Parts: sequence; structure tokens; C-alpha cells
Amino acid sequence: MGLLDGRVAVVTGSGRGIGREFAVCLAAEGAAVVVNDVGVGLDGRGTDEDPAAVTVRDIEKAGGRAVASYDSVSDFEAAGRIIQTAVDAFGTIDILVNNAGIIRDKSLLKMDEADYDAVIAVHQKGSFNCARHAAPIMKDKGYGRIINITSSAGLRGNFGQSNYGAAKAALMGMTFVWAIELGKYGVTVNAMAPAGFTRMTEGLYQGAEPPPDQNPALNAPLVAFLASEQASYVNGQVLGRTGFAYTIFQTPRQVAAMWKDGGWTPAEVAEKFHDVLGQHLQPVGMPAHPLLGKKDAG
Repeated sequence: MGLLDGRVAVVTGSGRGIGREFAVCLAAEGAAVVVNDVGVGLDGRGTDEDPAAVTVRDIEKAGGRAVASYDSVSDFEAAGRIIQTAVDAFGTIDILVNNAGIIRDKSLLKMDEADYDAVIAVHQKGSFNCARHAAPIMKDKGYGRIINITSSAGLRGNFGQSNYGAAKAALMGMTFVWAIELGKYGVTVNAMAPAGFTRMTEGLYQGAEPPPDQNPALNAPLVAFLASEQASYVNGQVLGRTGFAYTIFQTPRQVAAMWKDGGWTPAEVAEKFHDVLGQHLQPVGMPAHPLLGKKDAG
């Protein structure tokens, strides 16, 4: 018996890398899987490869059930066909893993509009598109699991990834909203920030052998759990992986406040900011400042 026996999953961008490991793991746990992958390069431009078919064959060889899907998540109607593929092939959809993504890394000073729009269209709009088609089915049956794949680039930032970081931060926000909207129907929505050696990260190693904890398969067990009935109490959370550890992020919340009866003037804010709020700053990308890291002696 697997965690997902009898369930039906759609995993977008699952022909290669981390997405492939999600699909393989879900299938090993008993789910029937739609392997969605358009087979493009990292930048979203076409190739002649068919990674979705390869992943389907590997799942079937292992005794699982899977079908391929080649529609693009970035197109609303095409995303509907992805979800319909699950319904046509396996009767329903229980699990959606929004993993599809591309990268076009450039600094803000060099990025053009096309680079920005293309990445947003796949990660952020694509996740909305697929969820919008899957959620009504999940609501009507009173059960569903949506897992949005986010990234530290959206949670903490990363150089050269205005487009990717914005999309991944948006996925965090949509996770919070959908969890509130869908939880009462038995549909949970969570986000996961994975890690691992893939086409997206191979440049970091410059030909060197990645360490064992960068095996992309290490992400999949957490997603399989989140996709299961046993995770019914986990909703609206952002989780991740660091090394061999699974982690959980705190929902952004206020950590300090400065109050003054009747409100503030700009000059008063400038005078009091450091003593009250400035002590909580975590400086990013800035040269040393005499106030940073110093607390009021009084």
C-alpha cells in the first residue's frame, strides 16, 4: 500500500529534473500521473526532445500508471487540457503539483520585457491556469491537494532573477490565498521550495560533481506526503529542503512596531526608526552602516 493508492496526480514540468522526481515518486506511491512537459529548453524555447514520454515509460516499467501531456501551462485553454487529460485517462484529479518553469536570468539593468513576461507566464500565470481548472473538480469531490513549487529566489531573493523571484514570491502569496479559499472544501494548498542539481543549477558547480545532498530525488518524499490524506491538517504552509533536512518557513508577519498617538511626521520617523524598527533589519546588498547591528544602549 502506498500513500497515494487510487489517487490521480498532474505534475507540470515533470519530464526532467526535480519535476520528474516528483512524478516518479507519486507513481511509486500508487498515484496515476499525468506527466506534463512541453520539452523546451531552460529559456522556454523549443527543442526536439520528448522528456515527458521518457518519464512515462520509466513509470510504466516500474509498474505504475502514467500518460504524457504536451500542453503549455502558460495558455489558459491549454492548461485546461492538461487537467482534462487526467480526467479522460484516469477519471478525475486529486493532486496538482505546479512545478513547470523556465529561467531567463539577467540583472534588472539588462533584463528586457520579453524575458520578464516569459518567466512570469510559466511560473505564476501557469500555476494559476492549472489550479483554476483543477480546483472546481477538487471542490465538488471534497478532496484535493495543490502543491506550488516556490524557490528561495522568491522567499529571500537572488541576483539576476527579477522575473523568477517575482514569480516564485507570487506563488507563495497565491498559496496563502488559495489555502483560505479552498480549505473548507477539503482541498489543501501548500508551497515547497526544493533544492537539487538540475539543468537550472548545473552552472553553480562548473563541471564539478555535486554533493550527495543535491540529489533532486530528495525533494519528492515531502511532496508525496503533502499530496496524501495524511497531510489533511497541513494547509497554507511554505516548506523547503536544505541538505538532508526538510524545513518550514514562518508566514511573513510583524516582528516589531513603533507607535505614536496621532501618527508620525517624516522627521519623527527618521529620529525613532533605528531605535525601534532598525534593530530588526537584516541588511541586504548594502555597504556597512554605523547604525546597522547596533542597539540602543538605553
